[in-house]
Amino acid sequence: MATTDVESATVPAARVRSRAARWASWRWSVVLAGLLLGLAVVAAVWPSLLTPIDPLRADPLQSNLPPSAQHWAGTDLQGRDLLARIVYGARYSLVIGLGAVLVSVLVGTVLGLLAGAGPSWLDQLISRAIDILCAFPSVLLALVFIAFTGPGVPNLILALGLGGIPSFARVVRSQVFVARTSGYAEQARTYAVPAWRIVLRHVLPNALGPLPILATLGLGGAIVGSSGLSFLGLGPQPPAAEWGLMLSDSRNYLRVAWWTGVFPGVALTAVVISATVVGRWLQRRYERRF
Repeated sequence: MATTDVESATVPAARVRSRAARWASWRWSVVLAGLLLGLAVVAAVWPSLLTPIDPLRADPLQSNLPPSAQHWAGTDLQGRDLLARIVYGARYSLVIGLGAVLVSVLVGTVLGLLAGAGPSWLDQLISRAIDILCAFPSVLLALVFIAFTGPGVPNLILALGLGGIPSFARVVRSQVFVARTSGYAEQARTYAVPAWRIVLRHVLPNALGPLPILATLGLGGAIVGSSGLSFLGLGPQPPAAEWGLMLSDSRNYLRVAWWTGVFPGVALTAVVISATVVGRWLQRRYERRF
């Protein structure tokens, strides 16, 4: 009998330790990811605080120099400081990524709200349009959009935002359906509250809860998409300091100047992973898993 009591007490203790270990690992990973994202934001908003070097200043006599005390990340083919270009490149990646997510959130929220709160025929129309968008990969939609509008930062933001609309619209639509059938919405109807006021005051605030989490998770994908399209020459044009464009310029010189591709790739990977880790943590907190 005593052995059974000891075993029953040991099992919960082991579970508590395991849960504490998982929480500790998540906590440190989230802190590190938050610091990296904060550093990227500082680089985007105030890059001169991190490096005083002009990212566009070329010096052919210092072409493809390896990392050193003078140039911590080396130089590229034109002799431009690679660290300065990486720091200034964070502005392009974050602006394009945040802009694309903002377009997806705004348009997706409007479509999801109209589909969830509107008449059934409008719901069917919007749902079929969203299904058509989902049938095509987001990168393919972006390529088709840029083929008609041309390269550039504004067009790149709109192209990437177009691919993210379906996911936000579907989430908002499902949340609107849940909020419409909730107790507080039903009680508002019994007091003859107008439908538009119920939507704005009760349905919409509760339907927007998951959007910040989805936006954080979508930020990493938008940054990857922007760098990929810039790699193809569809984003910012040379001599702009943009990570995807830097990777494109370095692909022919990796054997003699590996640092020109490795360091921009590391910066891109670190920011994308950090955004994903923070987004997953917010999702777990929202779902009350911890």
